[in-house]
Amino acid sequence: MKNIPSVVLKLNLILILWCTTISFAQEKDLDVPFAVLEEIPMFPNCINVERSEGRNCFMQEMNNHVKLNFNYPKKARKNKIQGRVTVMFLINHEGYVEITKIVSQEGNELLAQEAERIIKLLPKFKPGMLKGEPVDVMYAQPILFKLN
Repeated sequence: MKNIPSVVLKLNLILILWCTTISFAQEKDLDVPFAVLEEIPMFPNCINVERSEGRNCFMQEMNNHVKLNFNYPKKARKNKIQGRVTVMFLINHEGYVEITKIVSQEGNELLAQEAERIIKLLPKFKPGMLKGEPVDVMYAQPILFKLN
């Protein structure tokens, strides 16, 4: 019976150390939203623009990328499938894109595949910065598929 408090104490200590490790890992691997960054991720063509123009350059380059790589799927066009697909992705601390989620309406799988293909073609970015360190940054890009 004398060992019960000792065992409880050891379990509590293990639990505290485990929670501290998880907290540190979450803080270290935090996915940072665009709004709180000191420096947003940059397309290669935007690296030398004035800091005040960084967001505009990012948006312009993203729109150009989508337009240049957009191919309406033939089967979707034939079946008159339209819709909006949002691709959520991470620009990691090394500047690489990692798709995390694709949101579209049911039945729009062809559109979702095309949206995923477009985002996978993004170049390596200059990573976003927070407190002088490169960080993982979440971004969501909507792509509208509309037949004329």
